[in-house]
Amino acid sequence: MPTETVYGLAAVATDAAAVARVFAAKERPTFDPLIVHVAPPAAAGAGEVPGGPAGTLVAWLAAQGVVDAAAVGAARRKLVEALGRAFWPGPLTLVLPRGPAIPDLVTAGLATVAVRAPRHSVARALIARVGAPLAAPSANRFGRISPTSAADVLAELGGRIELILDGGPCEIGLESTVLALGEEGPPCLLRPGAVSREAIAAIAGEVALPVAGGTAPAAPGMLASHYAPRTPLTLLDGPWGAHAAAALSSLAAGGGAAAAGPVGLLLQEGDPAAAARALERASGRPVIAVSLSPSGDRDEAARRLFGCLRSLDESAAVALLAEPCLDERGLGHAIADRLRRAAASPATSPAGRR
Repeated sequence: MPTETVYGLAAVATDAAAVARVFAAKERPTFDPLIVHVAPPAAAGAGEVPGGPAGTLVAWLAAQGVVDAAAVGAARRKLVEALGRAFWPGPLTLVLPRGPAIPDLVTAGLATVAVRAPRHSVARALIARVGAPLAAPSANRFGRISPTSAADVLAELGGRIELILDGGPCEIGLESTVLALGEEGPPCLLRPGAVSREAIAAIAGEVALPVAGGTAPAAPGMLASHYAPRTPLTLLDGPWGAHAAAALSSLAAGGGAAAAGPVGLLLQEGDPAAAARALERASGRPVIAVSLSPSGDRDEAARRLFGCLRSLDESAAVALLAEPCLDERGLGHAIADRLRRAAASPATSPAGRR
């Protein structure tokens, strides 16, 4: 199903057998939890939630069996309401105490559940039609580039799933922001996304970042290696003009499939054709360049990131270079995060690519 972030592979979140089919289709390890997608009524959080205390989004989530309201203290409850009013429906996932209807498989056995309300009309209509919350991780094989169109889903999961709802290209193109709301300390930004840390801090005050380390992810999208092309990707230390030549020399010295042949170059902004010509003259190798946003528009860059990575991965390039996102304010934080994880991922050789 489409969402405003990326396409998700949906299953009824309360049905462990259905959720197991999602893990099988994606080849996803069961230690990585899923996000539960809900569609609260417009009244939720506005004082008109049927059957629950006035004005509580937490009460509505508890009524669905998604969240354990008794485990959410008064201060955290107020914060959930404020964040819900500001960002739901939208690309913000909240990690809250898990309710009784959610199986262990969805949460990887954790006592918490990741939940969000997508704003895409098709996703909301599907949730309403099914009448149940939907677990919906990105509709791609595990660890690979997230899909932002129905065609991407078909390329990733064709033959493994029965139906794709084509809602057009995704509006945002990056996965949701994931925010953990524990009872102690400030909320913790587990994964950056379209809802920025700065926007959350304007409501919540201090926003912490996760401590490095740990044995298992506390939420989706936290693995060091993720969102990866099959072609090996090197994240440059800075702008391509100052760093690409050195990276190509290192690839040549390393031997193997990446030592010679066409190279893919991902630019943050600017003219890709001019960059390709300049790097070809300097290196003597064919260069296939794409730009996230020739004009430097950050929204466009985020929306195009996965599509550009996918196009380079499907090209003749035997190695990929990517400019880093050096300004990590707002959406830049999410773009930089995805590029770091893509570059950290082991990739198969070109001969082994699908």
